[in-house]
Amino acid sequence: QVQVVESGGGLVQPGGSLRLSCAASGFTVDHFAIGWFRQAPGAEREGVSCISSRDDNSWYADSVKGRFNISRDNAKNTVYLQMNSLKAEDTAVYSCAAGPPITTCEAVPYASWGQGTQVTISA
Repeated sequence: QVQVVESGGGLVQPGGSLRLSCAASGFTVDHFAIGWFRQAPGAEREGVSCISSRDDNSWYADSVKGRFNISRDNAKNTVYLQMNSLKAEDTAVYSCAAGPPITTCEAVPYASWGQGTQVTISA
């Protein structure tokens, strides 16, 4: 079965960096789309970034563009989200999800979700 598990969350000071991992099983990430999402308390879940094997496309939310980078390690069957220049507003539970690469990754109907990992930005 298609399954993803997030890791790498934690506490970091503003301006710091953190790398999240999305480990996949039951499929290969180089044949699927992977999306990163986040949800802060009292807020709706929002898309952060995604990557797809379809034309190897990637996408970033405007709020993280230039600060975050998504990458794929096929050998480890893992997708990473490198987060730099972190801000307090980046604090959220981050989740990754997998879906079929039938369109650009931001439009994929993600169906397989991880449990989420907490990212807290605080001085």
